[in-house]
Amino acid sequence: MGTSSEDPHRPATPIVDIEKPSVARAYDWYLGGSTNTAIDRDFAERAARLIPAQTMALDNRNFLRRVVTYLIDHGIRQFIDIGSGIPTVGNVHEVAASLADDVRVVYIDNDPVAVAQSHLLIDDDPRTTVINADIRDPATILGHTDVRDLLDFDQPIGVLMIAVWHFITDEHHPADTIATYRDALPNGSYLALSHLSERHATAELRARIRDCITTYTTSASPLVPRDPDTLTQWLTGFELLDPSIVPVNRWHPDLPGPDGPDNRLIIGGLAKYSASTRSS
Repeated sequence: MGTSSEDPHRPATPIVDIEKPSVARAYDWYLGGSTNTAIDRDFAERAARLIPAQTMALDNRNFLRRVVTYLIDHGIRQFIDIGSGIPTVGNVHEVAASLADDVRVVYIDNDPVAVAQSHLLIDDDPRTTVINADIRDPATILGHTDVRDLLDFDQPIGVLMIAVWHFITDEHHPADTIATYRDALPNGSYLALSHLSERHATAELRARIRDCITTYTTSASPLVPRDPDTLTQWLTGFELLDPSIVPVNRWHPDLPGPDGPDNRLIIGGLAKYSASTRSS
């Protein structure tokens, strides 16, 4: 079902340069993981001197946990986690398994190390799979044999795009790509997004984000902050659920925690899809 390798509309398969740091492996380091190299750690440390990267990573991971919990509570039993990164504590299938015993999860990443580590983690779990694919290639992801074999596209699906789009520039048309995912989803499905933003940043933090963007030019990925209005526009055709697009630590918090400027750089939200929403 996947698109042919000769499909001219399919993004080129990313070429991984092991001499360049990987944002997936840097994220792993921020979360206390060990699947990273000296190059990744040096890059992560340089970024962390400019912005509160570890705080942002932890806020993101907690947002992911709360989203998965919310979706399990609302009957979702199958997930596609796109840009899933390196397996670390608190992954989707671990959170889901603590709440329900019938959850199926597809992990998607275009970093071969992330994919290889995910295979090692889930090798014996028949309800979880991982594929190497790019978020910009929805045809391959949605038509992949492993995805179609594991998930039931007659039942709602939770699609997770957590801290991935800020590594992709506007030339790749995020809104159009998200619309393609939306149009393939069953009624009652959900899509969660989180993203770097300067909207709630202090002037000092904005300046440091600018410096960090320069730092990211040495990695395999760019860094593109966006505002809540942009994310809302991307979710056209969905019902954006309360509290809309907010700093992720303010999205259905379940525990009291810090809420300073460093906690407001990652924004996110959850939206629900139905045919009636799209046509209204």
